[in-house]
Amino acid sequence: MAAEDAPVPEPAAGTGHHDPYVVRVTGDMDLDHAGELRQTLAAALAQAPEGAEIIVDLRNSSFCDSAGLNTLLDARRQAARTGHVLRLAAPSHQLLRLLELTGSSGSFPLDATVPG
Repeated sequence: MAAEDAPVPEPAAGTGHHDPYVVRVTGDMDLDHAGELRQTLAAALAQAPEGAEIIVDLRNSSFCDSAGLNTLLDARRQAARTGHVLRLAAPSHQLLRLLELTGSSGSFPLDATVPG
């Protein structure tokens, strides 16, 4: 897998207390890249002010396997513990199907597009 297929974190801090943080993911969310994605999401959760949403921008990610899904689910649990909401924006059809098949579709707020 080429380096450009790795999830690329770009936490974008908002200007206000409740502005969302955006984590842009490029490439596959799979076993090879789950560790990097986990670190990126943990960093965004640590940096975001209490109550801020973490939006995972998935426009440039077309594949997610069970390792990627588990990373997202773990981040959602961590977000809930720390007073944040983890939203998935612009998920691929494949990810939506994975969420449906695993019974995880209700675990995340979903946006068809990236807000803003």
